[in-house]
Amino acid sequence: MSKWNELQPLLRQMLGDDEFETWLAPLFSTREDANSLTLSCEKPIIVAWVRDHFLNDLDAVARSRYGSSFRIHLAEPTATANDEPSPVLSAQPLVQHFTFDRFVVGPSNQFACAASRAVAEKPGETYNPLYIYGGSGLGKTHLLHAIAHHALAKNRQRRVVYLTTEQFVNELITCIQQRKMDLFRQTFRSVDILLLDDIQFIAGKERTQEEFFHTINTLQTGGRQVIFTSDSRPAELGGLEERLRSRFLQGLLADIQPPDLETRCAILREKARALGWDLPEDVVLFVSRKVQNNIRELEGCLNRTIAYALLKNAPLTTEVARKALFDLLPDQRETTALDIIRFISQHYGIRVSDVKGRSNRPSIVLPRQVAMYLSHEILGVSYAEIGRIFSKHHSTAMYAVETIDKKRRSNPDFDATLTSFTEHFQSR
Repeated sequence: MSKWNELQPLLRQMLGDDEFETWLAPLFSTREDANSLTLSCEKPIIVAWVRDHFLNDLDAVARSRYGSSFRIHLAEPTATANDEPSPVLSAQPLVQHFTFDRFVVGPSNQFACAASRAVAEKPGETYNPLYIYGGSGLGKTHLLHAIAHHALAKNRQRRVVYLTTEQFVNELITCIQQRKMDLFRQTFRSVDILLLDDIQFIAGKERTQEEFFHTINTLQTGGRQVIFTSDSRPAELGGLEERLRSRFLQGLLADIQPPDLETRCAILREKARALGWDLPEDVVLFVSRKVQNNIRELEGCLNRTIAYALLKNAPLTTEVARKALFDLLPDQRETTALDIIRFISQHYGIRVSDVKGRSNRPSIVLPRQVAMYLSHEILGVSYAEIGRIFSKHHSTAMYAVETIDKKRRSNPDFDATLTSFTEHFQSR
C-alpha cells in the first residue's frame, strides 16, 4: 500500500468527511520515497488551498507515521504540450460544510447571517449588493459559501460563481494578456450570483475597478445578485473609485464582530461534533478563552488538540490541550503596553500602526483611547510614558483615560467589554 493510501484514513478521522472529501480526496501521489511524499491535483486551486490551510496537518500526521524527518511536498499539475491554457480559471470550489446549518449564530454575527439568508432565499430581489465586512477569520467566507449552497439547493440551474478578489484580478490580467476580454466579460456578466471574497484587494487597481464596475452594473441591472466581503467598511477603503464606493453603499452593509465567549464555546462544540468528538466542557472553555478574536485560529487549535490526542493515544483533557497548543498560545511573560495595543487592534480589526499613528478617524480614535486607558489602568503606565509609546503629548493620554472612564461609567455594555479586556490580561 502506498504511503498516501495509508495516511488518508488518519486524515479523514482528524479533519472529518466534508473537509477531507472537498480538499484532500482530489490529491494523488506523484512521487514517494523513505523520507518524503509528493502530492498533486489536476486543479491548481486545490493545491493552493491545501498548501495554505492543510499542509501543517499533513506534515504532522505523516511525521507521526513515518518519523520526524518525513516531509510532505505539494506540486502544481504539469501542463502538457497539447494543453490549451484556460483564459478564465474555473470558480473556486465550495466548501461542503460551509452551510447555514453549520454556522453558529451569536450577537456578533446575527445581523450578517440574517441578511445572508434573505439574499440566498431571494437572490437579486433584496439587499443587492450585500457587503459583509469584519476582521479576518470571523466567518465571512463561510457565509458566502452558505449563500451559494442554499441558492443552488433551491435551483440547481442557477449559475453561481464564488471567487477571491485576487483570483478575479488574476483572471482579468490573463484575459488582457491573451486578448480575450470578450470571453472574460461574457463569463462574469452572465452569472446569476457572483460572490467575491476580500474585495479590499481591488483598491488601487484602476483597470480592474473599471471592468469590475461594469460587471456589477450589468448584473444588478439584470436583477442578478452580487455579494462582497471585505475587512473594512467602504468608507475606509483607500484607492477606491467613488462610483464603486457609492455602489457598495447602495446595498446593505452587514458587519461581523469578534464572537463573545459563549459564541466561541458554541462554535468549538459544533466544529468538534462535526469531527466526531464530544469535547469536555473544561477543554472547550480553556481553548475558547485562549483564542478570542479569530474563528479560524479557534478551529486550528481544535484540529491540533485532536491530532495531538490521537498521536499520543491520550484522552482529551485540559492538560493535553495545553501541551498541544504550547507554542501557539500566549506565553506567561509580563504583559506590556505593546501586548495591549496588539490585542486592541485585533479586537477592532485595525492595524497596530493605526493605533499608534496619527489618524483621527473615529474608528481609530476609540481603539487608541481604549489602549491608552488599559495601559494606564492595568499596567500603571504614567501619562508621560503613554504619550511616548503612542507618540502623543501626555495631556492627550490623560484626556483619553478620562474619556474612556466617563464612557465606561455611562455605558453598561461598554463597561462589560472593558471588563472582559481586563480579565483577559489578568488571566495570562
